[in-house]
Amino acid sequence: MPEQSNDYRVVVFGAGGVGKSSLVLRFVKGTFRESYIPTIEDTYRQVISCDKSICTVQITDTTGSHQFPAMQRLSISKGHAFILVYSITSHQSLEELRPIYEQICQIKGDVESIPIMLVGNKNDENQNREVDSSEGEAMAKKWKCAFTETSAKLNHNVKELFQELLNLEKRRTVSLQIDGKKNKQQKRKEKLKGKCVVM
Repeated sequence: MPEQSNDYRVVVFGAGGVGKSSLVLRFVKGTFRESYIPTIEDTYRQVISCDKSICTVQITDTTGSHQFPAMQRLSISKGHAFILVYSITSHQSLEELRPIYEQICQIKGDVESIPIMLVGNKNDENQNREVDSSEGEAMAKKWKCAFTETSAKLNHNVKELFQELLNLEKRRTVSLQIDGKKNKQQKRKEKLKGKCVVM
C-alpha cells in the first residue's frame, strides 16, 4: 500500500531508556508500561481530521542506540517534525541528543521552519534530577526549538507536548481535541478555521 501524502510524520529521538516509547504509547493509547523494553523502531498512527480531509499523524519511535545510523538518516529525511527526548535524571541523555540535532540540521538544512521539541521526560523523578529545567530551556534556545518537561508515567504534559508540536507546524493547522464534547458555536468556529482535530 503506497504511503499517503497527507501523512504527517513525527519522529521521536533520544537515548535508550529516556521514555520515548512511554510518551508515544501514553499519547496514542493512554497506557503506561512500567518495564523497559528496548525499541528497534515502531510506528504508530493517529488519525486526525484536517481541513475537511483526513490526515494521519504517523509517529516513529526510534531506537535509543546508535546501532542503526542508516535508519536514523532515513527517519530524519522522511520526518516533518521531531521530538528530542532526554531524561531529567540523566545528563548523558541530553548530551546524546547533540549529534542527532546536528544530523537533523545537516539533512534538513534550515531547521527554523521545522517543528522541533526538546523534551525533558521523567519530571516525576525530581529527587533524582540531573538536568535543571533552565538548562533544557537554554539548550532549546540555542537550537531554536520549543521546550517542555513531561512525565509519561503521570501523563503530565504529554498531550500538550504533541499539541505544541502541531502548533509549531505552520503549513497545516493541526489541533488536538482534548475533550470530545464541543458546543455548536465551537464547531462552527472550527469549520471556518479549517482546524485539524485528533479523534
